[in-house]
Amino acid sequence: MQKMKDSTDENIKIKENLKGVEHVVMVMSGKGGVGKSTVASNIALTLADKGRKVGLLDIDIHGPNLPKILGVGRKRMTASSNNRIEPVHITDNLKLVSMAFLLEDENQAVIWRGPLKMKVIQQFLGDIEWGDLDWLIVDAPPGTGDEPLSMAQLVPATGAIIVTTPQEISLLDVRKSVTFAQKLSLKILGIVENMSGLICPNCGAEIQLFKKGGGERIAKEMDIPFLGRIPIDPDVVDATDSGIPYVKEYPDSLVTKAFKDIVDKISNPPV
Repeated sequence: MQKMKDSTDENIKIKENLKGVEHVVMVMSGKGGVGKSTVASNIALTLADKGRKVGLLDIDIHGPNLPKILGVGRKRMTASSNNRIEPVHITDNLKLVSMAFLLEDENQAVIWRGPLKMKVIQQFLGDIEWGDLDWLIVDAPPGTGDEPLSMAQLVPATGAIIVTTPQEISLLDVRKSVTFAQKLSLKILGIVENMSGLICPNCGAEIQLFKKGGGERIAKEMDIPFLGRIPIDPDVVDATDSGIPYVKEYPDSLVTKAFKDIVDKISNPPV
């Protein structure tokens, strides 16, 4: 009975703490290596650049990469004036919370089972000073395990964006993410096809390095919105490795335009 009461109290605490958050969206992928964290961070940056108040929550407990991607790996979260935890501010409109900020050494492995991961996600949702947000973008680890399950259970209204690459092996796992979201009553905002074609920097021709169109095809098959394709751009890799926010550094690139189109679609979904 005590355990049930504690769980209820925690849910009430989370609901109260997130009452100023309008939209919660979990960015998911069926497998690793599809650029999910890059997509999540650049969607958040694009929303913030449009004047929206945005929170970015990294619930990849074992591999928290967002601080590195956004160039704040050495920063730490601090206590706020009302004994809550203050996120790390990336821009005036974007704040970030990640397990990486709690590690003394960036090479330290987090060797936790499900209950501990559930607990820290509860704390990220209930103890962080999120304040009023238009969007809370949640970067989940690949697959359908403890972290996305915990998030979906703790915030039932969460929507989902599913990231894939065009290859068939990645598309197989998309179906699992879709059925996961459907079983947990998550509203699927759409599928993003990442690494979709490479524009040759010398001749301008498009090279279908990982094929093209697979994400759009599976979206049609499963009757899910297709949010768009993000082409391969070597500058994305350089920016990510250097901790430079890509869409702010390259505002006129094809990749940035793709992110703007995706944000427009999730901000103004068809009726």
